[in-house]
Amino acid sequence: MSDTPAPTVTPHDLSLILERQRAAFLRAGPPDLSRRRKDLRRLKAEILRRRADITRALNADFGQRSERETAVVELIPLIQAINYLIPRLRRWMKPERRRVSPHFQFGTAWVIHQPVGVVGIIAPWNYPVALSLVPLATAIAAGNRAMVKPSELTPATSAVIAEIVRAAFPPEQAAVVTGDAGLGAAFSALPFDHLLFTGSTTVGRKVAVAAAGNLTPVTLELGGKSPVVIEPGCAMGRAADRIAFGKLINGGQTCIAPDYVLVHVNDQDAFVTAYQEAVGRLYPSGFAGSPDSTALLNRHHYERVSGLVRNAEEQGARIIRLGPDRADDGSGAHVLAPVIVLDATPQMTVMQEEIFGPVLPVLTYRTMEEAIAFINARSRPLALYYFGENRALQDKVLNHTVSGNVTINGVVLHCAQDDLPFGGVGESGIGAYHGKEGFLALTHARGIYRQGRCNAATFLRPPFGPFTDIITSFLLR
Repeated sequence: MSDTPAPTVTPHDLSLILERQRAAFLRAGPPDLSRRRKDLRRLKAEILRRRADITRALNADFGQRSERETAVVELIPLIQAINYLIPRLRRWMKPERRRVSPHFQFGTAWVIHQPVGVVGIIAPWNYPVALSLVPLATAIAAGNRAMVKPSELTPATSAVIAEIVRAAFPPEQAAVVTGDAGLGAAFSALPFDHLLFTGSTTVGRKVAVAAAGNLTPVTLELGGKSPVVIEPGCAMGRAADRIAFGKLINGGQTCIAPDYVLVHVNDQDAFVTAYQEAVGRLYPSGFAGSPDSTALLNRHHYERVSGLVRNAEEQGARIIRLGPDRADDGSGAHVLAPVIVLDATPQMTVMQEEIFGPVLPVLTYRTMEEAIAFINARSRPLALYYFGENRALQDKVLNHTVSGNVTINGVVLHCAQDDLPFGGVGESGIGAYHGKEGFLALTHARGIYRQGRCNAATFLRPPFGPFTDIITSFLLR
């Protein structure tokens, strides 16, 4: 791994890179199937070749991120996404025959999925490798050029990402640019042909406004407070195991992590006990001392999440701390031990902000209608989770709520299903990628009609005559 950080660029540099990529795109035209597959295989090879560098860089940026967790949450999803794309491109790239209207018979119609051109990608800090390179792989699969802006908060990882992309592609095909938030604002304002942003809703609004100045279409993968609904009488052991995994992986810094749990009032104690036991099984030496846990990114994020807990406690919530924190031992790691928050109210900041840490509010309901109303009183979440086997109650929750995606009897794993679209709705996002939807999002569906030598529409233009009346009568049935 290089110790040299990726070189920063200026807003003027950004414009030059975009101009060169667009000129190269227009000059070369859409790449064929063979070229796209070779490009994806080369990207995959460079990622795997730098696996150790990726692991070391992430550990350096977070202060503590285990090699195995990095493999599970960054590398496996990334490599499997590329593996998914390669064999499906032939089918997706084929022209689609479409029906010709009756009075235009003897003509033909079809749709081609044309690359849009140059795609801008703004990646976040929480999964910096996967959330930079899965969008890049999707853009390459769709036949585009791309510029990637990784987060300035993970500089070591950004440098490795830049090395991977430089080794895999010439700069007129794909380029990584680094810089602070000011550069990110300039990046958002570039006249891309599509802009894909992953990050907070607050920043996402600014990105959307900047892109709107160029009428640049956007895919915004944002966040929100993703709820878990546990039906009455559910098997708490299994539910708690799966919720604890999804809540604590990557230190809770996951946009689709379960943000809070809604459990029947009679089941609260059973769930809290089961969750504590589940955390103990996942991290038998304690979360803060476990080599398998991930630290919060930096002191600022540690203080922010700790502040949510303090605010709740000051306002009367019951706090259950599942071990000691580790933030001032000189290691550079800021590890917050898991916390359960009981008796949280909507006025507490822990119920107003996306938590993005290992803190789990557990709320109670008496009827499923009450749980549904609670969810619907808030912004539409990026994900929703349901535990239970009662199909009627499950359908009631799914039919009367709106969220980006859903996992039933589990959490976060819908994101690992390569054939499903991934995206938000409302304040949790605009558009989707992953699966075929990612390919479609980064291509233009270009409809083409070839007129035949003759068709009935000939009689629908002047000079009108009796055949016009016959055809009009037929078409107005």
